[in-house]
Amino acid sequence: MSVTQTVEIPDSHRLTIDVPREVPAGRAILTFTPASQAEECPICAAHRDPVTGNPQYNAETVAAIEEGMAISRGEIPVEWHKPHEFNKVWQDLLNGEADG
Repeated sequence: MSVTQTVEIPDSHRLTIDVPREVPAGRAILTFTPASQAEECPICAAHRDPVTGNPQYNAETVAAIEEGMAISRGEIPVEWHKPHEFNKVWQDLLNGEADG
């Protein structure tokens, strides 16, 4: 079971957490992840030009990264129709080859 709740962290950095009754009593792991207001791709955010603030990637690369992030979040379904397609892509990656 996973429960997600977005909260505002006050200046005091103190939170009181009410856990839903559906969550069983016992040990739990709490994970805190800062939420950006723009929900920007974390890879793009980490690779911004320090002077201009612009992404260091071209628009096509940024779009591909964002698509990959959406796929990893399950927002875009991916279905390999032919097993050899996956195997070819995997082998290309392992061999350092790229389409061009």
